[in-house]
Amino acid sequence: MTTHPRVFATFTAPSFGPVHNRPGPRPCRCGRRHASDDPALGAPLDPERYDYESAVLWNAHAGMLWRRFTIHLRREIARRAGLTQRELPERARVSFAKVAEYQKRGAVHFHAVIRLDGPAGGETRPPHWASAELLGDAIRAAASRAVVPGPVLDGRTHTFTFGRQLDIRTIHDPDLDGGQALTDRAVAAYIAKYATKGAETATGTLDRRLRFVAELATLDLPQHAERLIRTAWALGARKDLAHLRLRAWAHMLGFRGHFSTKTRRYSTTLGALRTARAEWRRLQAAIARGDDPQPVDDAGETTTLVLAHWAYTGTGLTPTEQWLSASLADTSAPTTAALEGATTHG
Repeated sequence: MTTHPRVFATFTAPSFGPVHNRPGPRPCRCGRRHASDDPALGAPLDPERYDYESAVLWNAHAGMLWRRFTIHLRREIARRAGLTQRELPERARVSFAKVAEYQKRGAVHFHAVIRLDGPAGGETRPPHWASAELLGDAIRAAASRAVVPGPVLDGRTHTFTFGRQLDIRTIHDPDLDGGQALTDRAVAAYIAKYATKGAETATGTLDRRLRFVAELATLDLPQHAERLIRTAWALGARKDLAHLRLRAWAHMLGFRGHFSTKTRRYSTTLGALRTARAEWRRLQAAIARGDDPQPVDDAGETTTLVLAHWAYTGTGLTPTEQWLSASLADTSAPTTAALEGATTHG
């Protein structure tokens, strides 16, 4: 598969308003110089003019936009190869692995390794016409054509597309880090780094779901991140947006997709990895006990015996929930103990 045409591509979100986005010695558009860890990075220059509504809705539709892109990509490859869409799977297959990353401004963008394989996937050679140049041209065209129609809110129509910044690099070309070759190992390291970054690490926001918006009052969040969360929460109250489940995903700034996805034939499946991991743990446990690491049953097949016991002990309220419960309690209402006493003695 290392000889198959493949590229490393980055798809960004469009602009929702100017932000502080230039760390280093060069001055930002605000006129200041920002350190790389300056909390102002990613925050809007003018929060009152920043389009928070579109930013949250773009995150919510980003997964659908990626799916629309993959449909157009296969069409563009078929057209450049002189094939129909039905003929393409008989000659070649598009494989990819992608991860989602949050920018400092809270918008999701995608990094993907996209590869052209033979008709049976990575184990078969791609056709003679397959090249990194053809793949790159098809990606650019597909990204420009990918459009997802959005909701109409208060007379305003939303339409979602990728941003103008699209970076496509051919793997094994000397175009990374000052002439250093973009190798498979370098790409794997990049993907691993992006895969471990959530909204909480990029924007300083939450790593768990909200139950009440009042919880935000007790948290020390950056103003920009908090406003994105509040916007998602407010939009989540609209019945016409109920399918987006924005309140459930407010802590993710509206994004509700998987952080990592891939085509089945890109590499080994996640199920195979889970099986291998479980087998490795079983063997290690058997070795630690001094047992036979490969017990077999009567049929001669390897078996795994798992002993476990679970007991539910109860669920309590978090400090925020206790505060909210106390603040909403009606002091004039009878207590639970009083009601139970009335039921017992009545």
